[in-house]
Amino acid sequence: MSATVISDPMLISSAPPEVHSLTVPLPGPPILPTAAQIEVEFAICDCCSLTEECTPAYIERVRRLYSGKWICGLCAEAIKDEISRTKRLVSAEEAMVRHMNFYQELKSPSPSTDPTLLLISAMKQILRKGLQSRSTPSSPTRVPVKTLARSESCFSTLTG
Repeated sequence: MSATVISDPMLISSAPPEVHSLTVPLPGPPILPTAAQIEVEFAICDCCSLTEECTPAYIERVRRLYSGKWICGLCAEAIKDEISRTKRLVSAEEAMVRHMNFYQELKSPSPSTDPTLLLISAMKQILRKGLQSRSTPSSPTRVPVKTLARSESCFSTLTG
């Protein structure tokens, strides 16, 4: 799968000098706009579908690193992390496949039928609701409830 260009390349140039003359002067030497124009393209990450605006040279360099796939900066960092945290030596290709599989599982729309995962999901929802309904730290808490203190051991005494 290759990167998708979602628009034609465009040229970006710095603002005309008239715009800079209207700004508040800053201390130090003036910064003059450059006349260089930069061609950029929009590329969509093959892993997470994030769109980034990059130069064609950068897009080509990233594709060479990741076997012809366009990988955004966030996924590239996740792939580097995958390589560094594994116990055995992992290639960039294998780390990329692992990250892509992890991301696909994360955004999977179908709910799991595994009872353990359903329980975990339900507990997360309960925890979130509980945290959202809590009062703010500066507000008073609920009225303290008196608790019963134990006067004896909970184990029965053996006589005999």
